[in-house]
Amino acid sequence: MASRHRVISDDLRTQISTGRIKAGECLPSEAELASRYTVSVPTLRSALAVLQGEGLVDKIHGRGNFVRHPLHRVTYVGGAGTPDAQAATNAALRVNVRTTHLRARGHLTALMRVSAGSPLTEYVCLSHEGKSPHSLAHIYVPRGLAPTELREAGESSWAGGVEARLAELRPSLAEIREQVSARLPTPEEATALRISSALAVLAIERVIVDVTGRVVEAALLVLPGDRADAVFTTRTMTEEKGTEG
Repeated sequence: MASRHRVISDDLRTQISTGRIKAGECLPSEAELASRYTVSVPTLRSALAVLQGEGLVDKIHGRGNFVRHPLHRVTYVGGAGTPDAQAATNAALRVNVRTTHLRARGHLTALMRVSAGSPLTEYVCLSHEGKSPHSLAHIYVPRGLAPTELREAGESSWAGGVEARLAELRPSLAEIREQVSARLPTPEEATALRISSALAVLAIERVIVDVTGRVVEAALLVLPGDRADAVFTTRTMTEEKGTEG
């Protein structure tokens, strides 16, 4: 027999999927729902936590639980995907950029393969569709490769954003290493993406190296697990020979 909180979450999920409870609508108070389902408030909260983890409900402190609007899916194009491919996939997104000049310390020295104190530029990019955030990226480049027109905060389309400008300034590349993992968000990430701290995120570490062995970009990307896809394409030797012929 299903646990009581699962029965409640299933019932609320059905009401949401059939439109009886509409996107953007605030659910009744937790006390009212607990009374309606004849359960304790902790049991009711466990049911709501299931829906929050699925991305169906947002709990806003001091206001209540709201049914989320359907969100644009975010696709990360890996495997040396070009900025043009990224732009085409995420054309509906806009990006807020915050730029900071800093010196390499701690994990950044290992990530960028530089000595402590080396000058870097950091771009914190929060992409969104309308008012809904979709992904968060911390991008680091050596100071000398930082585009001058992106030194101040601003907003741009994905196509005209940081990634496209950085690609224009890069020297010839030798390697792009991408590591993908699933984990819980940090408090900063949960706040920026407006997600529950119990919702897993897709975390991608991307390091780009030029032909001299220098790291020309390192990016730490975070995408909400309820709307994120990562696509990697590997070309086989047969395909490459066929192309050359």
